[in-house]
Amino acid sequence: MSDYIQEDIDPEELAHRTELASSIAGSVRELIDATVRTEVGDADIAEARRLIAAATEILRRDQLPGSFGIRFNADGTKRSWGNAVLGRRNPIAPPVELRHETDHSWTEVDLGPQYEGPAGLVHGGVLALIFDQLLGSTAEFQGVPGMTGTLTVRYRRATPLGRIRGEARVERVEGVKTFVTGTISSGEHVTAEAEGVFILPRWARGEVPETMRKSVGEG
Repeated sequence: MSDYIQEDIDPEELAHRTELASSIAGSVRELIDATVRTEVGDADIAEARRLIAAATEILRRDQLPGSFGIRFNADGTKRSWGNAVLGRRNPIAPPVELRHETDHSWTEVDLGPQYEGPAGLVHGGVLALIFDQLLGSTAEFQGVPGMTGTLTVRYRRATPLGRIRGEARVERVEGVKTFVTGTISSGEHVTAEAEGVFILPRWARGEVPETMRKSVGEG
């Protein structure tokens, strides 16, 4: 699996790179929000496009040949910075920050206008995306990682844009299959429920590094 890369970085340098990744993605995230909601005229749009093109040219000066993949230190410290839900480098990620407890995992995240589906409401596909990551990461944290086999989402009511809370827990394990359930809430109301089945892939069932095996639930 060539996209799983061991790349040992000392803690001080890793903290520096993490801050850089978060800062540039945050700036572009602000740009996306501004783009969705702007009402400026032709001249301002033209000037903005010129500046965006200049910034893009700067960032293209030194790039990876493909995706970021998943990178990890020998101690298991992991970086999935291109991830569409968690990725520190990825401005389309909300980004979700996961919290893991003994028996469940949870997150709270603000979903702004760039995640709209129906007017004023979160796009159902965005909720499914968050569920996929939340449930998969919950399985990984509980020591039974896998890749998504199935994900079933039930939308109980509309989810307004703004702050949501997601929770998930492992229900059972059957061989290489892990069954995880979760909910998403807005305020006091559960707006969506999900069940996912996560399957440990064949390549991760043999003699592979434990750090890589634990990473299969990323994304």
